[in-house]
Amino acid sequence: MTKATVSLQQINDVKDFVNIVMKYDFDIDLVSGRYAVDAKSIMGIFSLDLSKPIELNAHTDDADKFISDIAKYIVK
Repeated sequence: MTKATVSLQQINDVKDFVNIVMKYDFDIDLVSGRYAVDAKSIMGIFSLDLSKPIELNAHTDDADKFISDIAKYIVK
C-alpha cells in the first residue's frame, strides 16, 4: 500500500483529482478522522472535511506513475 497526504481546497481540485484517480484500476481511499471514502467518488470526497489535509491510501505497491499524476495535490 502507498500512502500520501493530499489537500483538495476547491471544487475544481476535487473534479480534477477524481478524473485522475479514475484512470487507475486499484482501490484508492481517502481517510479523514474516522471516515474513509472511495477516492473515485466525488460525493464521497465532498462528505469529508476538506479544510484540512486528507490521508490517501492507494492499494498498490507500484504507484510511481500515480504519485506523479497527483503530485500537485500532495502536501509535503
